[in-house]
Amino acid sequence: MNYECIIYEKQDGVAVIRLNRPQVLNAMNKQLWLDLEDALNDALEDTGVKALIFTGEGRAFSTGADLKDSKGRSLTAYRDYLVHLQEVSRRIIRFPKPTIAAVNGYALGSGYELSLACDIRIAGESAKFGSPEARVSSSVTGGAMRLLQDLVGPGKAKELLFTCDYIDGREAERIGLVNKAVPDDRLMEEALAMARKITENSAFSISLIKKGLNMAHEVSLEALMDYEVEACLATVSAPERQDKLEEFAQRKKK
Repeated sequence: MNYECIIYEKQDGVAVIRLNRPQVLNAMNKQLWLDLEDALNDALEDTGVKALIFTGEGRAFSTGADLKDSKGRSLTAYRDYLVHLQEVSRRIIRFPKPTIAAVNGYALGSGYELSLACDIRIAGESAKFGSPEARVSSSVTGGAMRLLQDLVGPGKAKELLFTCDYIDGREAERIGLVNKAVPDDRLMEEALAMARKITENSAFSISLIKKGLNMAHEVSLEALMDYEVEACLATVSAPERQDKLEEFAQRKKK
């Protein structure tokens, strides 16, 4: 598929979305969000896609919002833009298939927030994460006010958002912001390896587990445990159950 602001590819059960505005370090404009939304629709509808990777083309994951795109925008138009941005971010957070951010270079502002919306983050060692919003009289979006605290704790989240400090991939790994940091030249290799490991497992099970994990912030423990019963019953009665048990038994014999 051809898009203006992303490259979208699918292979062996994994879809890869590359933000593709390298001339502006993948700064995010309205068209990029529209392209992301369309690619998400395709990945959701394609039963062959079992996992989704986000990364950036060129030297950056994304340096955040394209300020030229917002120049002269009225408050009404800005609200419409932000509402759409939030809706796409919600879709990524709640996407029923596993999502991985392979963070190369700068991940700032909205780019940083896109990585937070993913289930798993793998970073190049020289990646740079940061939220510069308070420097330019702006504020964070994409659910970052909760997602960042969930990963690094309230105190560290406040430090990062209040100081606008940038941290590299290794520091991001140390504080739990990313699952792991790897040499820059192995970033996509590692992300694809993890995605393919995930695709070996039951897509139905993973979708129900992910839904439950997201529900944990929204419902009581009692309601969550009731959901766990129904999710378990749904998976053990699924047609693929016997095939997966046989595959597991064969792996144990090796």
